Amino acid sequence: MVKEPPSNGRKPRSSRPLDKARLEELALAYVARFATSAARLESYLARKLRERGWAEEHAADLPALVARFAARGYIDDEAYARMRTGDLLRRGYGPRRVRQALDQAGIAEAVREEVRPGSAERRRAALALARKRRFGPFGLEPPDLARREKQIAAMLRAGHELACARALVDADSAEAAEDWAAAAEEE
Repeated sequence: MVKEPPSNGRKPRSSRPLDKARLEELALAYVARFATSAARLESYLARKLRERGWAEEHAADLPALVARFAARGYIDDEAYARMRTGDLLRRGYGPRRVRQALDQAGIAEAVREEVRPGSAERRRAALALARKRRFGPFGLEPPDLARREKQIAAMLRAGHELACARALVDADSAEAAEDWAAAAEEE
């Protein structure tokens, strides 16, 4: 038996046809609400066209629309990449995860290279993750061998290099870990 939706006296809403003006309205609403890249905006609009069955009619309009939005300054891949990189580093993610996120957002390789975190930023990100997750010297007690391996594995999954993970998990104290992170800034 198929359960029918409750009737509230209204007819089901049909989706409005997507003409060029409506497509631009959708794009404008999206960039007003979300920080995004050009590739993400184009992907969003293509999905909306597919959902409404209009993909063939307006697919050729998408690159021109995205280019107009970029020319107007509504989307800026470099600014988006800098913002996203800073956000991920502050949250404790390493350079590999940052690179994956930017690649997923469709950021060009040249822009990814330009915003790639330096040694000091990578160390601060690793320190932030160790503090947040209470790894190594930031835990209540020194980790045993099994816990140490799990902590290192978690740091590797977060995108940090093995040397950074080991340096933080094996640090003698919180001060030693902070000194290790600060040493990169002096270089």
